[in-house]
Amino acid sequence: MTNARRKEVPLIERLPAVRGRYTANAALAATTWFRLGGAAEILFRPADAADLAAFLAARPADLPITVIGVGSNLLVRDGGVPGVVIRLGRSFAAVSRDGAVVQAGAGALDLNVALTAAEAGLTGLEFLSGIPGTIGGALRMNAGAYGSDMEAVTLEAEAYDLQGRHHQLAPSDLGFTYRHCAVPDGWIFVSTRLRAEAGDPTVIANRMRAIREQREASQPTRARTGGSTFTNPEPSVSPKKAWELIDEAGCRGVRRGGAQVSEKHCNFLINTGDASAADIEGLGEEVRRRVFETSGVTLEWEIQRIGLPAQPALRATRPGESR
Repeated sequence: MTNARRKEVPLIERLPAVRGRYTANAALAATTWFRLGGAAEILFRPADAADLAAFLAARPADLPITVIGVGSNLLVRDGGVPGVVIRLGRSFAAVSRDGAVVQAGAGALDLNVALTAAEAGLTGLEFLSGIPGTIGGALRMNAGAYGSDMEAVTLEAEAYDLQGRHHQLAPSDLGFTYRHCAVPDGWIFVSTRLRAEAGDPTVIANRMRAIREQREASQPTRARTGGSTFTNPEPSVSPKKAWELIDEAGCRGVRRGGAQVSEKHCNFLINTGDASAADIEGLGEEVRRRVFETSGVTLEWEIQRIGLPAQPALRATRPGESR
C-alpha cells in the first residue's frame, strides 16, 4: 500500500493507556458558559494527578494539549479544538483546611473554596465567591475582584509540565502580575494552598452576601456569557476601565449575528440564543476597533479563545466548472 493510500492512524489510537477516560469528537458547547463552539478532537479526563503525569510523560511529542475548567471565561471556536483537551474532574476538586490554610485542587470551584473558608470562620478568601470558574484558572490568570486577587493569598501551587514532571511552585515562581502568571503556558496546575486568617463568621457572611448582591446588580449573571471580555488597561495607558471605554465608544447593546454587547455591563458579550463563536469573536474585535478609534487604547482579550474557525462550506460544482 502506498503512502498516498495508507489511512492516517486515528489520534485516539496513538495515545497512551490511561486510567481516566478518552472521548473522541467530544462536544464542548455544553461545558462553556457561552453554550457554543466546536468539539474537542479528544477529551481526556484523568483519574488523578498520577494518571495525568503518566499521560503527559508518554504522550506523542507532537500532540497539542489544551486545558479547560468549567468554561466560564472561555470561547471555543466553531471549528473545534485539535489534539487533546484535558478537563480535571472530581479527583482534582477537593477543598480542605489546615489551620488558617485552605488547600484546594485545581478543579475546585472558586465559590466552593470561599464557602469552605467561610464555614471554618476564615477570612481573606471571600473575593473568590464572586469569581466564576475553577482554582486552576484563577491561578493561571491571577483572578481578582472585590479588593483582592490570587497573588495576595497564594502560598504555593503544584503543577506538571508537558513532560509529566512535578513542580512545587512558591509565590516567586508564579510571577503574578495583573491577570497573568509567569508559569509556562503548557504547565497544568493541580492544586494550591491559600492563606486565610481567623475572622468573625457574621462579618464574613455579610461580605459574601454583599459580593453576591453587587455582582447580580451589575453583571448579566443569568445570560449566556463568558464573563469579563477585556482586561482593564494599565493606569499608565488609561485611567478608565474597559467598560467605560466600551461605553464611550458607543458599543453598549451592539449586535453581530446572535452576539450582543450587554446592556447591563458592556464589558460582557452575550449569546442571545443562536450566536456562533465567530459572532462572539467578531463582535469583540469590532468593539476593540471602535474603542481604539475613539480613545487610542487597544483592549486586550481576557476571555481565553481556543480552537479553529469553522471551515467554509464547499459550494457544489456546476456542470462545466472546475474546482
